[in-house]
Amino acid sequence: TYTGKKSAVNFAEEAAKAYGELAKQLSDLGAKYISFTEPALVFDVSEEEKKLFTTIYTLLLAAVKANAKIKTILTTYFGDIRDLYEDACQLGFDAINLDFIEGSKSLELIEKGFPKDTLLLAGIVCGKNIWRANYAKKNELISKIQKVLAPENLVIGTSCSLLHVPYTTAEETKLEADVIKHFSYAEEKLIEIKELANQNESALKANKALFEGQRVLPNQNVRSAVASLGSKDFERKPSFYDREKIQHENFKLPLFPTTTIGSFPQTKDVRANRAAYKKGSITREQYVEFNQKKIAECIKLQEEIGLDVLVHGEFERNDMVEYFGSQMNGYIFTQNGWVQSYGTRCVKPPVVWGDVSRRSAMTVEWSVFAQKQTNKIVKGMLTGPVTILNWSFPREDIPLKEQALQIGLAIREEVLDLEKNGIKIIQIDEAALREKLPLRHADWHSEYLDWAIPAFRLVHAKVKPETQIHTHMCYSEFNDIIRDIDAMDADVITFEASRADLKILDALKAANFRTEVGPGVYDIHSARIPSKEEIVDALEKMLLRVEKTKLWVNPDCGLKTRGEKETLSSLKNLVAAAREIRSRY
Repeated sequence: TYTGKKSAVNFAEEAAKAYGELAKQLSDLGAKYISFTEPALVFDVSEEEKKLFTTIYTLLLAAVKANAKIKTILTTYFGDIRDLYEDACQLGFDAINLDFIEGSKSLELIEKGFPKDTLLLAGIVCGKNIWRANYAKKNELISKIQKVLAPENLVIGTSCSLLHVPYTTAEETKLEADVIKHFSYAEEKLIEIKELANQNESALKANKALFEGQRVLPNQNVRSAVASLGSKDFERKPSFYDREKIQHENFKLPLFPTTTIGSFPQTKDVRANRAAYKKGSITREQYVEFNQKKIAECIKLQEEIGLDVLVHGEFERNDMVEYFGSQMNGYIFTQNGWVQSYGTRCVKPPVVWGDVSRRSAMTVEWSVFAQKQTNKIVKGMLTGPVTILNWSFPREDIPLKEQALQIGLAIREEVLDLEKNGIKIIQIDEAALREKLPLRHADWHSEYLDWAIPAFRLVHAKVKPETQIHTHMCYSEFNDIIRDIDAMDADVITFEASRADLKILDALKAANFRTEVGPGVYDIHSARIPSKEEIVDALEKMLLRVEKTKLWVNPDCGLKTRGEKETLSSLKNLVAAAREIRSRY
């Protein structure tokens, strides 16, 4: 962000000089190529940004060529560079890397022309998913590319960095060979590149046989259920405002009701109990008895704190996606399929292997037990279909939309079971709603939101008006899709807003947001305990933008990673702040 009179283009000369010096140092160390990684070029690029790109790289490439004997590569991925393709071609890069997996216009662009003496690094092997490449289809693409440029100017590669896939299938010793043969992690993708480049006959033959076989049989019941969905399956009755009135009359919650997002601290004994059960060293009865004791303690603690709507604590869950995937048909789990999430945090995404359906109730026993411990309302806690899909390795043989609807139907069964068993508030988390939003604004609805929002609505459209549906969102900026979030037709939405200076509330007000909201009054990602006064101040700021009858008071995210003492102190201050605000209004 530039706050003075200068803008980015004013620093082009300095940046070019610095990169020229860096290129010389790399060249002196023996480097043959230097890659300038510019994934931002696949966004919607304005005329001002296009000018900035050409200005900087005109100076930069001149500085590099003047100082170093090193070849230059422009590297892009996660889409195509349609807005400045011609500019990129004219700048004089020695090689240009284009994504032919997510870059829907990449082939069309090079067919219009490609620099004669420039290498094309063609990303034709998917770098973001774990499935084997279909060599027949890849060769069709290679043939089309070779009609545009000489074979010696074509270099085959992955569509993006291999950061997004696990390291090697060699470590997957517990999965059956018939499963593993369909997987390609980072090392295997390098082999695929080599085999495609060399057109190894035996490899081509083996790959053909792999794709001629049937990997998994379709579940006709699931396919029929999805095919038979109609508009009424996505529409909840009565209207939001009618439901709101019914729920307020039934629940009789105070102004500014207090709650938490779901999970409570997972202490060492909780993790040890789950690990012991997974290893088979304790019986299911012992496992359940331990968790029930933890749930009862958690309910009692929340009552003592004075929270209005309670949660069961999620002591049985390790991960909000794996927990549900492990109880649904169609999912498989790897042994060592770890990938980086951020920093030092890694995750092991489940794999959508076949058609998805619910085997049996997944959360009902825990929620029912928790509700029996108190006269206050206990929320049922589920992960939504879009988040489950976005945090999995999805199938490539059927559309994402169909996978989301299959998962949605499975979660809908759970929602209706919870309702049938007396759970009056059900939270369906969609933490990852925004994560697959296309990078180009024009594609937001047609390629994603037009099926992602209905997939969520499918989950709760059949519940009674007396049942209140909550959802929670975090890890993202939501200001520019506020209307779509409102269209999810939840009754209450809790956001992670405390770290964003509550800016989302301005967007809510501007969009005439109808859904009740809990913006998150303190940041759970820090061990710092917020004071009562701090929370009161945050609530006063919220009330400048949100009607008092629509504001919930809650932390900004789940409490699983926090310590017990800090959680207790923070929640006591939260409740005290809510009571203070009630006295003012």
